Amino acid sequence: MPLPPNAAPSGPLAGLRVFDLTRVLAGPTATQMLGDLGAEVIKIEHPTRGDDTRGFAPPYLRKPSGEPSTESAYFAGVNRNKLSVTLDIARPEGQALARQLIALCDILVENFKPGGLAKYGLDYPSLKETYPGLIYCSITGFGQTGPYAPRPGYDALIQAMGGVMSLTGEPDGLPQKVGIPIADLFAGLYGTIGILAALRHRERTGQGQHIDISMLDTHVAWLANQGMNYLATGENPPRLGNQHPNIVPYQVFATADGAIMLAIGNDPAFERFCRAFGLDHLVADERFATNAKRVENRALVTDTLTPVLKSKTTAEWIAALEALSIACGPINRLSDVFADPHVKARGMVISMEHEGVGGPIPLIANPVKLSATPPDYRIAPPSLGAHTERVLHDLLGLSHAAIAELRAKGVV
Repeated sequence: MPLPPNAAPSGPLAGLRVFDLTRVLAGPTATQMLGDLGAEVIKIEHPTRGDDTRGFAPPYLRKPSGEPSTESAYFAGVNRNKLSVTLDIARPEGQALARQLIALCDILVENFKPGGLAKYGLDYPSLKETYPGLIYCSITGFGQTGPYAPRPGYDALIQAMGGVMSLTGEPDGLPQKVGIPIADLFAGLYGTIGILAALRHRERTGQGQHIDISMLDTHVAWLANQGMNYLATGENPPRLGNQHPNIVPYQVFATADGAIMLAIGNDPAFERFCRAFGLDHLVADERFATNAKRVENRALVTDTLTPVLKSKTTAEWIAALEALSIACGPINRLSDVFADPHVKARGMVISMEHEGVGGPIPLIANPVKLSATPPDYRIAPPSLGAHTERVLHDLLGLSHAAIAELRAKGVV
């Protein structure tokens, strides 16, 4: 069967097809990445509700007139390069259609609670015998096993349980979550990595497999140096605000007109800093001479450098420090980020025509730069059910009359 119009993909995953049973953020992050890399993604949505994030608004995408549309900005952020097909999998007819589509797919991604798809016959045990080559990725809050497996998972909950909130915030303040939903995003990205590994395995053996992604697991995995600091010492790392647990100075300092992030990552850079700004005496002071000593005397280093950094404006510091190859940067707002000439030069904002909006919409680009097979932006984040007719007709061969009947029944 031919692909629906405007959906012929290119990229390293071109020719692969994904049955997307995900919603909100973690799962859609994974499937958008697959779509950007060339896979054809068939996003299954409830006929009336759609993905939950269609209702996570305002803000809405804006029409060319400047008026808000009915399309959620949240949804648009993780649902490009997908064909939206409405299908009620709680209905027997919907389950039958789902299985017909799965038969044409290489990958299935879902983020229902463990066992949630079993009653529809769409869980991995129900499908693996019929579709032995199917790569089936489940993304949940706590995974398919363990005492917490039945619990629902939410980003803030995972940040709390996974430890990052205990590390984030000022020492004398409350624990803080990160300002973006990192638990969801990391789970989606780890899910993509697992899918790519499973594709390589299938290439060698012909066999698919089940990928079990837990938001809590992935959260623990990226505790990185802080997790290792605990495992090495048995001591809980304290909250340090904007300071680094293992490097000093590596933190925010106030300037004459704002603030700056100063990241002095090694001893030679610290010496250059001292000699350039009249602090030669610190080079000979053993409390400042090495990073280990500076970490040990963190408060002294901070107190000593604070008045120095307040002596110049942010722009003056950036110019002076960049000339010395010392890492530093402004504390940008999002308006500054998207106006930054480097961000622009790297093409990190794209524009796509959106039928539901009636014009172009801005989107954040895929950051993966591939020299031969770059990300392929071919389908704007779809309106609910925008591709139902074409997918069911072109891929499954259903007549338009049969689709109209299914629509009248509420199946699609």
